[in-house]
Amino acid sequence: MPKSRGMRIPFRKMHGLGNDFVVIDAREAAVSMTAARAAALADRRTGIGCDQLIVLEPSDVADVRMRIFNNDGSEVEACGNASRAVGLLLGGTQFIETLGGLIRSEARPDGVSVDMGAPRLRWDEIPVSYAMDTLEMPVGWEDLENPVGVNVGNPHVIFFVDDADAVDLARLGPLIENDPLFPERINVNVASVVGPDHLKLRVWERGAGLTRACGTGACATAVAAIRRKLTGRKVRIDLPGGPLTITWPEGGTIDMTGPATLSFEGAFEDSDFPA
Repeated sequence: MPKSRGMRIPFRKMHGLGNDFVVIDAREAAVSMTAARAAALADRRTGIGCDQLIVLEPSDVADVRMRIFNNDGSEVEACGNASRAVGLLLGGTQFIETLGGLIRSEARPDGVSVDMGAPRLRWDEIPVSYAMDTLEMPVGWEDLENPVGVNVGNPHVIFFVDDADAVDLARLGPLIENDPLFPERINVNVASVVGPDHLKLRVWERGAGLTRACGTGACATAVAAIRRKLTGRKVRIDLPGGPLTITWPEGGTIDMTGPATLSFEGAFEDSDFPA
């Protein structure tokens, strides 16, 4: 006897500079999401495949609530590229509730701009496990030393190096991500200065691994470079997937501008990926 089919759940496949997402709109019809289900949907061999799974839900404080699941199933606070994708999907100006706080997106002809809020810079806001200076953190892993700590809704450390491409981030990334110094784990960024107000960046993303683009990583790296006086307050960040423009005015919030793309639409059977 053929298996009984369940409810079909529509989704959109989107990406921002190659950082790709499965977006499920659950504002009108609730969709149950667990870590196991998110990981199964994100699997590139047996699921739909993505870096992050995004679930849109109703919000009492914003236009929409955005839940973000990494491809290992962990739910995280923020994702800059996903914020642009959701901003493109919804259009116009939208306020988006996330675990990392309230953000604002604006779809424009030159891309999607997202106000990511103010960075958090104290050691207990990153967080790290004991008090230290977050501008010159007195820690290191092999040749990666003295990073900057920044929280932009999720936690980051940024290492400035001569050549970001030369760093074995696939090996060092998970080592740093899971170090006991970081009680909530950490996103690992390696950046090099290309020119005035121009940086090159590679990111090991917490719970997702090496990524073609990380919007929050670009924001955190721009803040770190500005704090260290390596750049001015408007910075071009070149990632493997393409460039983002980050602006952080003195005393203000971080603005990130870049592209987002709808790749295709589809649906899956609810019973094929049980919650």
